[in-house]
Amino acid sequence: MAEAFTAEFAGFVGEVEPRLRRALVARWGGDLGRDAAADALIYAWRHWDKVKGMDNPAGYLYRVGVNSVTPQARIPVVVGLPNSEEPWVEPALEPSLKALSDNQRTAVILHHGFAWTYEEIAKMLDASVSTVRTHIDRGMAKLRVALEVRIDG
Repeated sequence: MAEAFTAEFAGFVGEVEPRLRRALVARWGGDLGRDAAADALIYAWRHWDKVKGMDNPAGYLYRVGVNSVTPQARIPVVVGLPNSEEPWVEPALEPSLKALSDNQRTAVILHHGFAWTYEEIAKMLDASVSTVRTHIDRGMAKLRVALEVRIDG
């Protein structure tokens, strides 16, 4: 019985963990996002009977991960320091992303950084597609102003 439980949970983690981690990294940055994903999966392990029966367990665990980050730690670091192995990134991008709301930053990074569809983001954030579209549109508008990007046409 314990082996079946472990195998079932391992399969769940294999399916959900990469997307959950990406969503939480988009929200909180690398270190906090990875820690939040680990916290959410620990919660899933401890409450497996509840989690496995949910319609959207990844979306629920996303909320668990968001709430696991203490208020004192909630200063997201989105872009790491450049080095020879990382591509060049506009220096103003990180503070501009930090200035977005949490939902705007998360949606923009998942869509434009990880190429998630609006539907995939909506499912993870447990939001409607129109809400995700609004977060992305408003976030991109703020980024264009902050980065002084003009769109002609």
